[in-house]
Amino acid sequence: MPRITLHKELFDYDSSLRREYPVICGVDEAGRGPLAGDVYAAAVVLSDGTLIDYLNDSKKLSEKRREELFDIIIERADAYSIATASVEEIDSMNILNATMHAMKRAVEELDLTPDLALVDGNRLPDLPCETRTVIKGDATSASIAAASVLAKVARDRYMKILAEMYPQYCFDQHKGYGTKLHYEMLEKHGISEVHRKTFLKKLL
Repeated sequence: MPRITLHKELFDYDSSLRREYPVICGVDEAGRGPLAGDVYAAAVVLSDGTLIDYLNDSKKLSEKRREELFDIIIERADAYSIATASVEEIDSMNILNATMHAMKRAVEELDLTPDLALVDGNRLPDLPCETRTVIKGDATSASIAAASVLAKVARDRYMKILAEMYPQYCFDQHKGYGTKLHYEMLEKHGISEVHRKTFLKKLL
């Protein structure tokens, strides 16, 4: 069988909503679970005629494919924005609230105001437009899938920068997640300023 390159059902989902909401924004995050680093969020507006081969939930794509799609999404999107919430914000307001803040920043920094924001998951951030949550949204909506790719790639690139700044933690290998290697490096080197202290209370 020929390999499917266009997941048309994702684009059909958004198209069905554009009859009522002409400008739709997809919103997703990356990095809620790691022990270190900022949490990222992205917002993407695609026009009704925009189709992007291979676009899908970022977790289902290889790193190489995500990198390729990152540039294509930026080129073809009507508008996009990538925002963060810092480690300090995560520790002060908890990861859920910090993620909601990052999502809000991403939408507010768009060059246009959407008629509807589709947010991956089941929690509604406080956005400046009508908002709807979509469970498994990155596998349902093209706009959310595009946002998931931008957020994931941007955060992975940021973790590679942290890996150069803190080579002893091997951030480029685990991206800050709680892997065996990461915990071994924490035991050996202690907790750095880019680690989320509220995620590491046992080590503290």
